[in-house]
Amino acid sequence: MKVLLDTHVWIWYLAGSAKLPMVMLETIENEENEIWLSPISVWEALVLAEKGRIELEPDPVTWVRDSLKKCCFREAPINTEIAIRSREIKLPHQDPADRFLAATAIIYGIKLATVDKALLKAKWLSTI
Repeated sequence: MKVLLDTHVWIWYLAGSAKLPMVMLETIENEENEIWLSPISVWEALVLAEKGRIELEPDPVTWVRDSLKKCCFREAPINTEIAIRSREIKLPHQDPADRFLAATAIIYGIKLATVDKALLKAKWLSTI
């Protein structure tokens, strides 16, 4: 199975957080699955750290670089079709990260691992 990690799932997984649902932990650690990460999640993590909403040690950029070395994530590159789809999808908010992640999952035909209620309610989006 191919799975795109939502930003919070990626951060929780690497932090060993109890917030990460067991089904997601098992999915990420199942070697038969392909785990994808969007550059949007990197951007969002850095923005959250800049705003003081999360703490990434020793500093946000080092944390991101180290985390990408620790795990074998496949990069889900952003392209024109993803940008277009991000504006076409129906979501109750305008959060750019959510829109790009949902559009990425659609364009690449992969499931989105998320606990975001707005994304989970979207019947057109395949989620875990």
